[in-house]
Amino acid sequence: MNIQALTDLDHQLLFALNGSDSLFLDGIMITLTSSVTWIPLYVTLFYLVIKNNETMIQIFLVIGFATLCLLLSSGMADAFIKPLVGRIRPCNDPMLKYQIDVVDQYRPRTFSFFSGHASNTFSIALFLCLLVRSSLFSIFMITWSLLNAYTRLYLGVHYPSDVLVGFAWATVVGFSTYWMYCRVNRKLSANANYISSQYTQTGYNYKDVHLVILVMSVSYMYAIFRGLVLFT
Repeated sequence: MNIQALTDLDHQLLFALNGSDSLFLDGIMITLTSSVTWIPLYVTLFYLVIKNNETMIQIFLVIGFATLCLLLSSGMADAFIKPLVGRIRPCNDPMLKYQIDVVDQYRPRTFSFFSGHASNTFSIALFLCLLVRSSLFSIFMITWSLLNAYTRLYLGVHYPSDVLVGFAWATVVGFSTYWMYCRVNRKLSANANYISSQYTQTGYNYKDVHLVILVMSVSYMYAIFRGLVLFT
């Protein structure tokens, strides 16, 4: 398959996933794609780390490597790849922008390849899933990252290939950052495996994990409410 065929496939997939005839869905997607919507989730995740690590060294380790994870995922996209490739977003491409459904005139001016949203959310979700080791938490975090990535296609601000490459880079970053965290943590902290119905195997209290899930669920409800009230 040549480059043109891949490009055509990329466009066809985008057209299939972009937009809808529903103002309600438009409202949900524009809300979910906003970082502001997820501030309560970020605060709750921070609380989860603070509450479930006993020493300041452990807390700083987790926060430090989580920050490194985000810096690597977004830094590679925003500082290097996007300026190097210079791919125009579909919503701004003169050849495509009139075929793209745009919500509320949302047209970011930065370059498209690869998706920072997909890379950031998937890398941090993967890092935290490996850290916390709760099946339910992992399902919610991965679903959250996938949904964030889908909003970028729905809104026409990324091509599917932007998102897929973002996921690929995020996978490398998430696993490698967690591996580095484990190496450092083993040198500074005693290994502990928790066998309890109250804690995950890495020592995270299920009540705190469920609080994160609750806050995420409330954020989804907020997006639905905003879609109903402001966009219908």
